[in-house]
Amino acid sequence: MRAIAIVVSTMVLSGCATFSEDGGFGLVQRTVKERTGQEPRWARTDEDAGAIRARTREILGRPLGPDDAVQVALLNNPGLQASYADLGISEADLVQAGRGPNLRLHWLRTKVGNDVAKVEESFSFDLLGTLLIPMRQKMEKRRFERVQAEVTAEVIRVAAETRKAWIQAVAAAEGERYMTQVKDAADAGAELARRMASAGNWPKLNFMREQAFYADATAQLARARHAAQADRERLARLMGLWGADLAFRLPERLPELPAAPRDGTELEARAMEQRLDIRAARREAEWVAESLGLTKATRFVNAIELGRARTKEGDDPFAYGYVVGVEIPIFDWGGARVARAEATYMQAAHRLAEAAINARSEVRNAYTAYRTGYELARHYRDEIVPLRKRISEEVLLRYNGMLASAFELLADSREQVGAVNAYLGSLRDFWIADAELQESLSGRTGGGMARVADTPAPNLGGRGH
Repeated sequence: MRAIAIVVSTMVLSGCATFSEDGGFGLVQRTVKERTGQEPRWARTDEDAGAIRARTREILGRPLGPDDAVQVALLNNPGLQASYADLGISEADLVQAGRGPNLRLHWLRTKVGNDVAKVEESFSFDLLGTLLIPMRQKMEKRRFERVQAEVTAEVIRVAAETRKAWIQAVAAAEGERYMTQVKDAADAGAELARRMASAGNWPKLNFMREQAFYADATAQLARARHAAQADRERLARLMGLWGADLAFRLPERLPELPAAPRDGTELEARAMEQRLDIRAARREAEWVAESLGLTKATRFVNAIELGRARTKEGDDPFAYGYVVGVEIPIFDWGGARVARAEATYMQAAHRLAEAAINARSEVRNAYTAYRTGYELARHYRDEIVPLRKRISEEVLLRYNGMLASAFELLADSREQVGAVNAYLGSLRDFWIADAELQESLSGRTGGGMARVADTPAPNLGGRGH
């Protein structure tokens, strides 16, 4: 009876397991703010939703910087709000693991004719399940920590995607403005060529070249406008905006290059310490290891019931005693369950090793993209754009001295705009590479240098037509 009292006391105490006030969101919130500088919020009540809405409108009332866009996304993205529910589900499993099995009532009554022949009554509970409560709680705590890491990684991923979308949207809008200038210059050249051709003072081949350049510039402007609209819509989706909120304002230019690039030493070590996907994989391996231990502990006997009982036959008084129920492993010795648990553990261990190898590679690749983007943007800024400016000044002097035609002046203007536009593309690629480098230190990233490789180089020697 003393043993029964101890077990029952354990059940009562375990039944006191309750939910936390923040549902485990506090750790997610602190980690995200530390990594991104912005704070997510979980809309669990109508009051929370109202506060989030008010904060979003406040931010949208001014031109959106990159940090503002990230903050709106962390507040307003419906996909993130849905992922926070994983915390609630996992915490519910954790609380459930800390609560013992319910008592079971067994009642039997038989009759012979109108007379009661036998009465049996017993209360019992799952003794083994109660004794394993601490182990189950430890397992679910590991899983809950893994879910926290996964949710945090998802929030940081959305923050990184939003920052990159902001960069793309601002760069696309700026590129549209420069393509408008190119189209205007092409329009002026085509009109001048048309007038000179009508007067018989311009070869037909040159006239057709100007017309072709104008047609191409018109098509390029249409593509630039579509790209600007598409990039703006992607940013709006990440921020969870619709209706009147779509009128948000963006700055006219991207930030300038920093004075010096980031230091690349010890990036791999930082990634191993900070990356949330590695933390989640480690928690997964630990959780599976705990599960393997539990499976082995209950390999032969996974159900023991113990309880108080009383019986009565006919008119005899009740007789009191206890009841014990044990599963007899005749057909299932637990070998298959143990083999499955061992295979699952090895799978988790190999996935952890894979995550570590991939993380190191992603960081190295992201830093290479970052340095390449920085060097290209600096080369455009310090070499190509100033050279195009000096060429334009020389062409203008020749035009003023009547040594160059108006068409040469217009062509040079188009090429100068093209050089500036190429610099803007390289500046965009650098800031995207910077965001991807930061993302590689926190979680998985697509990475890559496709945009840098695709940046068009201006024509420095030709006339552009």
